[in-house]
Amino acid sequence: MSFAQTVLTFVVVAPGAVFTVLAFCWLLGWTPGERAVSRITGSTFTACVFALAALFWKPGSGAVVVTFGNWFAVHDYRFPLVLMADRLSLPFLAMTVMLSGLIGQFSATYLHREQGYFRFFLLLHLFAFGSLLAFAAGSLDLLAAGWEIVGITSVLLIAFFHQRTAPVENGLRVFAVYRACDIGLLVGIFALHHWAGTAAFDGGFPVLTGVETVTICLLLLLAASGKAAQVPFAGWLPRAMEGPTPSSAIFYGAISIHAGAYLLLRIHPLLAQSGPASALVVLTGVLTAIHGAIAGRASADAKTSLAYASLTQVGIVFVEIGLGWTSIAVAHILGHATVRTMQFLRSPSMLHDDHRMRSAMGGEMPQAGPRFESMLPETVQLWLYRWAFDRGHLDTILDRWVVHPLIEVSRLLAKLDRIGSPPARVERAPGLVAGPARQGGD
Repeated sequence: MSFAQTVLTFVVVAPGAVFTVLAFCWLLGWTPGERAVSRITGSTFTACVFALAALFWKPGSGAVVVTFGNWFAVHDYRFPLVLMADRLSLPFLAMTVMLSGLIGQFSATYLHREQGYFRFFLLLHLFAFGSLLAFAAGSLDLLAAGWEIVGITSVLLIAFFHQRTAPVENGLRVFAVYRACDIGLLVGIFALHHWAGTAAFDGGFPVLTGVETVTICLLLLLAASGKAAQVPFAGWLPRAMEGPTPSSAIFYGAISIHAGAYLLLRIHPLLAQSGPASALVVLTGVLTAIHGAIAGRASADAKTSLAYASLTQVGIVFVEIGLGWTSIAVAHILGHATVRTMQFLRSPSMLHDDHRMRSAMGGEMPQAGPRFESMLPETVQLWLYRWAFDRGHLDTILDRWVVHPLIEVSRLLAKLDRIGSPPARVERAPGLVAGPARQGGD
């Protein structure tokens, strides 16, 4: 294994190894203190940053590919374990390690003495490992593994404050949307193997028939839209703000929300073969950008407003990908992720500064100036406000067509699982004799 291959392997594996060690210590009943956890996190991501710098400055312009063989093979199907760092994945790897390290250092102070401090850092390392695995994957098969790790850590961090009901319920709603949309990723990978014989990236995608290309692109667009909260799945994004501010910053301002765009960038050679699929990507992005811009105007809190701002920008990124402007889309993602992360981290202090400024000015702030909606008739303004206040009715759509059907299917599967199973055995305390209940007292 060459130096570049060793460095790439270290960058991807390091956060996962730290998660494994810390989780094993937790299972043994020992958890390190806050200072030790903070130093481990800082050292891990600092080492990853320097390692990636070495990859950027390596001689030659070819991709770095690390092959570990096949996880398993059945007839013609292979699940290759291949990591790849090329011109597309390297910027995303650098963004992930730098912003994850920044969030780790910020959270060391922000979550000081928080009951779930150690749990947060465990999930942060697991999330970083899943993101790096997805971005460095050399095939859609391995990308799906990192994709699922990112999804489960997202749900667990949304439900971080599990003492309250709302975070848990919203985490389950997000999990339901992820599960429904990830069907597109799994079926798309299966279809690509069936029609193309491979899902690897290094050899490029073969030329398929029009129907096959459109089918695969639409399935993967479903998965990308669910992960990136594009219309009609945008309803879960404001509910994801129940998690801590640092996790909201790195998930929905920087990395997780751009994972869907990265998936579309990876399959762009397929999108370029299909005009209808590219047009649908553009349409999805346009509708999402309009929805985010309108709904964000009626947001009642800073984090939700920033979440809709992220939604608008990711919608524009989808438009750029659909039009074939991949280089512009990558630059847009990197810039947006950096700025939005800083805005999320700044939001608590910004609210404090706003309250202090209002108090200094007697409770009133001057208007920024005339707004675009003032040019519309009053009836249209009222209709848009009601529509934005209800967030485009997307919660109702998700409940009716995604969340509730999945819950009913889960209940049905639970009933089928109990058929034929022996009845649960009731353990009685020693000294108690089964029989009819006694009436009255002693």
